[in-house]
Amino acid sequence: MNKQNEQLEALTEIRSMMERSSRFISLSGLSGVFAGIFALIGAAVAYKYLYMDSVPLAEYYKRAFNSSDEPNISFFAFFVINGGCVLIASLTAAIFFTVRKAKQKGQSIWDATARRVLINLFIPLATGGLFCLVLLFHRQLTLIPSATLIFYGLALLNASKYTLNDIRYLGISEIVIGLIASVYMVYGLLFWAIGFGLLHIIYGTVMYYKYEK
Repeated sequence: MNKQNEQLEALTEIRSMMERSSRFISLSGLSGVFAGIFALIGAAVAYKYLYMDSVPLAEYYKRAFNSSDEPNISFFAFFVINGGCVLIASLTAAIFFTVRKAKQKGQSIWDATARRVLINLFIPLATGGLFCLVLLFHRQLTLIPSATLIFYGLALLNASKYTLNDIRYLGISEIVIGLIASVYMVYGLLFWAIGFGLLHIIYGTVMYYKYEK
């Protein structure tokens, strides 16, 4: 019986070593929770700025472009600053909690696996960013929230094979929310808040209690 237990422990250790060498498992659920909170704050600020409860969809175009069809600099500056603050805060939280978790487990934070994760994340994200610029060029502002959700979901799906499998389900959920947002474009900001805010909080909480608690 003891021999069987020793063999099982040895197999478990071997499996754990193989997983550590092929997958980036230092991601912290808390980083997802904080990213979701920051996204909800950013969405709430944008909601207040747009007065979505009283402004019709056509008014967004008027706010984004002047009568001469030139971009309204203050309109776009607000969203660039708002989105930039959310992104910087989320990345800071992700780096902090990931580094802390890696140190606690005695794992390397920057290795070949981490580089593969970032590369596989970057390609769809960069493509999505360029596509959003194309949408902006063609004045298709209402499609940008859904596009960001879809390409972010594709990025997570693409990187999931090098990290925790749970990332895959988050990616699929983001894609689904993005597709729904592309149909109900008037509620783009709401779906953006659900995808980047609520889903991140749910995912991060589940991951924290599953792998860290």
